[in-house]
Amino acid sequence: MPERDKRFVKALVADQEGRFFDLDGYAAVGMAGRRLAPLLDSETIKMPFGGEHLFLPDRRPIAYNTVTDQFEVLTENPTAPGEAVFPVAAFNAPGYMISLVSAYAEEPVAVPLPLFSYGAVGWLSGGFRVAALRVDRERRQDLRLMSSDKIAQGISRLRMSMPSNRLRTHLETCALTYGCPAAKNFFLGRYEAPIPTSTHCNARCFGCLSMQPEDTGIPNTQERIDFTPTPDEIAQVAVHHIKHARRPVVSFGQGCEGEPLLAADVIEPAIRLIRKATRRGTININTNAGIPSVFERLFDAGLDSIRVSMNSVRKSCYEAYFRPRGYGFNEVVESIDLAGRKGKFVSINYLNLPGFTDAEPEVEAFLSFLGGHPVNMIQWRNLNFDPVRYWQIMGSNGQGHELIGMVTLLEKVRNAFPRLQFGYFNPPKEKFDA
Repeated sequence: MPERDKRFVKALVADQEGRFFDLDGYAAVGMAGRRLAPLLDSETIKMPFGGEHLFLPDRRPIAYNTVTDQFEVLTENPTAPGEAVFPVAAFNAPGYMISLVSAYAEEPVAVPLPLFSYGAVGWLSGGFRVAALRVDRERRQDLRLMSSDKIAQGISRLRMSMPSNRLRTHLETCALTYGCPAAKNFFLGRYEAPIPTSTHCNARCFGCLSMQPEDTGIPNTQERIDFTPTPDEIAQVAVHHIKHARRPVVSFGQGCEGEPLLAADVIEPAIRLIRKATRRGTININTNAGIPSVFERLFDAGLDSIRVSMNSVRKSCYEAYFRPRGYGFNEVVESIDLAGRKGKFVSINYLNLPGFTDAEPEVEAFLSFLGGHPVNMIQWRNLNFDPVRYWQIMGSNGQGHELIGMVTLLEKVRNAFPRLQFGYFNPPKEKFDA
């Protein structure tokens, strides 16, 4: 192995005030379930633009002592005894999938972490390095391409052209208050526009972004839409985007809403209005796919593609995380098969986490599932949830099994299904056959 490939990435920690620094003599460590691994130069990449560093309270970093060749839980700064240190994680930019979680040990008082992904990160040669790999090269959510001035101009134009449209007003809040990249793209007239519609959900996902029970101690990252837009409001927003964007996509089912299939009574006529106005553009729905009977109507109205969220293709694991109400995993599979029979493009929004997704039972089940059902694309999405608590939720389904690693997982899937698309974003129909 070349000498460069053997180089350790230095451990990165934070002090009580959240100031982070590297540690001489210690390598950064990533974890996947119970597995620990020091970060190497050859197995990491430069931290992509748009990522953020996260401070992890009530936890202690695990680092690799390069002198003793041992993993250590650091209760204090090795160079300043008595000074507490805390773990640092990377919340990577869209389009990148983590291969290891930032390694840490919880204190007894630790409360659940907020809804982010906690990738392993370290420092080497004057820059941050992360345990991640790129799964989508499109710059759809690159913040450098989202001028605040142009967003403001787009908002002003749309206020004038659709002043009473409540959905347009809601998307302004998404763009300006929550910094939603999809909402920003709508006002910039590019790529994919979000079309939130549903105030309710038929699942109780542990990692729900818009609805968390108070007793979890986990804050919502955004507020759920509190009204149901009319078909006319939906069509006005969607048609505007389709007419002004290149290879436009409009998508029902967003982080600021519940399950869009529960709003089918407004979505179906809205799709018909959109298709009456234009045949351009791709109409997509991001969904848990738990009500297959509704899809027949939406497909007939003109729905082009579906993206189905899953954390696992094993029934027990899926239902343990999604906690569905009024449906089960079998209905999800039925919806996917129906979409295939209708000739629609099917993506799986695969919510993955090292230490579970790359465990041999999950890998075997995933390969078998892909071989038996009409899936066109996998969107490799990092699970935004406390990793330790997720491994606990999965229990024996994720613990004690051989891990093949996330890089090897992608290689196995690609080798088994060379025509299957990998990505992160919903593709326009011009790329369905890419």
